[in-house]
Amino acid sequence: MSAINTPVSPLDAENIVAEAETAIARVRGARAAIGRVIYGQETVVERSLVTILSGGHGLLVGVPGLAKTKLVETLGTVLGLSSQRVQFTPDLMPSDILGSEVMDQTPDGVRSFRFLRGPVFAQLLMADEINRASPRTQSALLQAMQEYHVTIAGNRYDLPAPFHVLATQNPLEQEGTYPLPEAQLDRFLMQIDVVYPDREAERRMLFETTGAQDAIAEAALDAVTIRGIQQLVRRMPVGESVGEAILNLVRSARPGDGGDTKYASAIAWGPGPRASQALMLATRARALIDGRFAPSLDDVAALAEPVLQHRMALGFAARADGLTVRDVIADLKTKIG
Repeated sequence: MSAINTPVSPLDAENIVAEAETAIARVRGARAAIGRVIYGQETVVERSLVTILSGGHGLLVGVPGLAKTKLVETLGTVLGLSSQRVQFTPDLMPSDILGSEVMDQTPDGVRSFRFLRGPVFAQLLMADEINRASPRTQSALLQAMQEYHVTIAGNRYDLPAPFHVLATQNPLEQEGTYPLPEAQLDRFLMQIDVVYPDREAERRMLFETTGAQDAIAEAALDAVTIRGIQQLVRRMPVGESVGEAILNLVRSARPGDGGDTKYASAIAWGPGPRASQALMLATRARALIDGRFAPSLDDVAALAEPVLQHRMALGFAARADGLTVRDVIADLKTKIG
């Protein structure tokens, strides 16, 4: 398989295979540990792991009661990451997330400022109901999510590594919410839709979560191992056909000359180059989770919707005709390969 990225030497290829085999076994153990606590959300768990192993942030969208909070808490424990949870509300201030400076005074009267770190200084930050906070507070996360540091009173403070934001959002109750701006949506590697579990999963959940004891998450990885796997994902070879499929898919989802002529007038705005980068990393991570050493066209098709849907919008006329972003992506996916 020819590679679209930097050519891999035979020795480096052997190293990648050896590291990948170890990583695959470790990730399978982590996935099994998550499955003992979270029932019937295999796709959601897979996409959450893909997001983290790609080094990105995820937006979990689903109605209340689908264990979104439980999932993030379980991920933090199983992956061995320090975690914090922030409940976003309209009165939440940026300092409540980033931290603030306080005045200290020594016994001899000398005063100085000391920085108190906020909950953003965690390896896994859960932003619960992120769209309930004001735009000012939402924007406080922009620098952190993109640059992995924050600036307080002119001073730079680096965030721990790895650093990931998993935000939740309720798609139904929109009263008293502030829609996320496009710039912030683009910072999320993918939107993960959390749907209702199937009957068998809900049956298992019904009996196992109402007994005398609940399943307890146990650590299967740690931050150092996660960082190593993230670097391995970036070194995995990508076939030329996969790279071309990613480019064609992302470019066809844009309006105007670069987009698919069928939807050129329907799409108001489409995904930028960051979407291509996200899809490239996500396909590699999904292949690794699945026990493969290189991504395939199936990975591109499987991840097209979660990577692209929050980076696109349709015009009024298209929406009035009943067309949705998911319809467009589903049609564009049929042309992969």
